[in-house]
Amino acid sequence: MIKKSLVFFYTAVAIGTLNSAWAENRIDTQRPDAPELAAYGPYAIGVKTIALVNPNQIDMLALDPSQPKPTVLPRYERPLTVELWYPAVKNSQGKTTLDAYIRDGKNEVQLHGKAVRDAAPLVNKQAYPLVLISHGYPGNRYLLAHLAENIASKGYVVASIDHTDSTYRTRAAFASTLVNRPIDQLFVLDQIEQMSANLTSFLYALVNAKNSALIGYSMGGYGAVINAGAGVTELAANSPQSPAFATLTRHQTGKKPQADSRLKTVIAFAPWGMNYGMWNANTLQKISKPMLFIAGSQDDVSGYENGVRAIWQGVKNAQRSLLTYDNANHNAGAVMPAPEESFVFDKDLGFNVSEHYIDAVWDSARMNNIAQHFVTAWLNKYLKHNVAMDDYLDLIENSNDGVWAMDDAGEPKKEHNYWQGFKKRTAKGLRFETLDEGQ
Repeated sequence: MIKKSLVFFYTAVAIGTLNSAWAENRIDTQRPDAPELAAYGPYAIGVKTIALVNPNQIDMLALDPSQPKPTVLPRYERPLTVELWYPAVKNSQGKTTLDAYIRDGKNEVQLHGKAVRDAAPLVNKQAYPLVLISHGYPGNRYLLAHLAENIASKGYVVASIDHTDSTYRTRAAFASTLVNRPIDQLFVLDQIEQMSANLTSFLYALVNAKNSALIGYSMGGYGAVINAGAGVTELAANSPQSPAFATLTRHQTGKKPQADSRLKTVIAFAPWGMNYGMWNANTLQKISKPMLFIAGSQDDVSGYENGVRAIWQGVKNAQRSLLTYDNANHNAGAVMPAPEESFVFDKDLGFNVSEHYIDAVWDSARMNNIAQHFVTAWLNKYLKHNVAMDDYLDLIENSNDGVWAMDDAGEPKKEHNYWQGFKKRTAKGLRFETLDEGQ
């Protein structure tokens, strides 16, 4: 009996040791069933942190809506931390982990990927397109790190923003996020463009900010829809529930500038706002940028039928597509796999921290791989003008209806209409729908 107990004890210790060694919180997982374009590209990857300050911004946290409007709105220097992923010189050596706080805002963990900290950038004759990434509320610049690193390996510079007052560590009044999110996104675009022309900057000649895309998740998607051209409605801007003293009116249709010409396309994961009346049919028609929407059909935060899908349908003056993960919730495709340290109940939050990351139906790495595939095709089409990408985007709507039919030589038969880039039996539970301009 004692021997059996000892065997069990040592076995348990060995298994625990293996599990600890394997728990690397990887953001670069490529499952065997990952679609073709999810694979990492030919470039080595570097990663660097930069600190920016947007001067003379309205200090939303200093406004008290219960008091009379001040004669002059309080202002401050708004700090923004940005993580940059970029093509790097091959065989660079250095740290390949990211030190990131998780949803509880208290615990910092290590995320393991392929990018080398502060690696020398690989400058080509032609500067790389720029991709901006904007997280949810709350979130941080690492929440979509799986996507940022993956895109950079394919010849893009990726800038992921820590939005002050919206991160796990700085979460504050929601009004700040509503007002500042679109501003932050364009400010970072401005700063990177300036750095790309500065001889002393490591971004000099590396990135072409005039050929950019914006990717937003949840509240980042809210900002992305606004920066694609859709101002908020007058009702939303002036509602009693809106940010105090009409500070949201700067994003109102008719008062905000037209969409920035440097943005060639916008990708919105589960954009928040339509289900709260931020836009309507008239304001959405101001969008002229091609857009890719990505959502779960059971999204209970941004809404699906009355939320993401309604935005996609309402954008009448631009080509747009909608990728739907059937039965997925708000995290569909965007959020990295839950760090192991998040699998714990937090009494301050009132829920298990891992719930911020996981989905009840879909495996996170699987969703990430699918998102990497479609985002790659979309960016390659609109930023690199690769017409071959149309094969990956011109699909039958319901993946479950796809027919796999290959001859003995591995060539597709006439009836073959399976989703391009997906292995046999792997295009399941997904929908991809496209509406052209005017539809």
